[in-house]
Amino acid sequence: MLGVALGLGSSIAWGVSDFLGGLQSRRISALTVLLVTQPVGLVLALAYAVIAGGDPLSREDALTGAAAGAIVVGALGAFYRAMALGSVSVVATIGALGVLVPVAGGLVQGEEPGALAAVGAAVAIPGVVLAAREPDPEWRAAGRAAIGLAGLAAVGFGTFFLLLDLASSEQPAWTVVAARTGGVTALVIVAAVAKPGMRVPRPMFPALIAIGCCDVLANSLFAVATNHGLLALVAVAGSLYGAVTVLLARVVLGERLAPAQRGGVLIAFLGVAMIAAGS
Repeated sequence: MLGVALGLGSSIAWGVSDFLGGLQSRRISALTVLLVTQPVGLVLALAYAVIAGGDPLSREDALTGAAAGAIVVGALGAFYRAMALGSVSVVATIGALGVLVPVAGGLVQGEEPGALAAVGAAVAIPGVVLAAREPDPEWRAAGRAAIGLAGLAAVGFGTFFLLLDLASSEQPAWTVVAARTGGVTALVIVAAVAKPGMRVPRPMFPALIAIGCCDVLANSLFAVATNHGLLALVAVAGSLYGAVTVLLARVVLGERLAPAQRGGVLIAFLGVAMIAAGS
């Protein structure tokens, strides 16, 4: 139950972070957004680890965490760019499919969820997809580039979930620091080659800082969640970030929720409730 609750918390934080990141990427480049937000997250993660402490990492776990961080910043860059190019709801749909990677990974590792929880996962995954899905004209308008980038992001997000689970200990504060360090290092290397413009309008800084805060909070909640529940189930709860992003797009941008989307939200939460009851 605790693992699923923490997974839900991570989905809310990721949903807010992803929405704000995509929104800001319509004004400045996705790489610039990441170069501001990811170091903010690293500073916060490091401060928490120093103050609160955490389990020491083996060399293998540190490298796994760093690899997870490097992969997820690439996924975020693709995701932000996709949302800048097309419909937020369409991109969120494809991004939500990344949950299949850790679900499959958990099953391969021998996880055996209870019958009710397994049915809940099977219900929640299509619910997440329905919640994020726009009507067909919106899918066509999104363009091939946005859809392709969102697909890359989905694979990256799912791989991040899986690697973070492998690297996380009971108190994963230093695992999160390793992930953030890997992500920032990857960004610095890319920035040295791409040399992006770093002019950021001052009014954007509060939103960028909020992105960094929400992202590191989501990482931390998910890392802890994987130690209190099966990865295959926690990942489904965490994947509800797609529904959060869609709801924010409806409220802030005025993107309409089709009847199927509204039904998807209800189905997704029903599935999560079943997961919680069967965990």
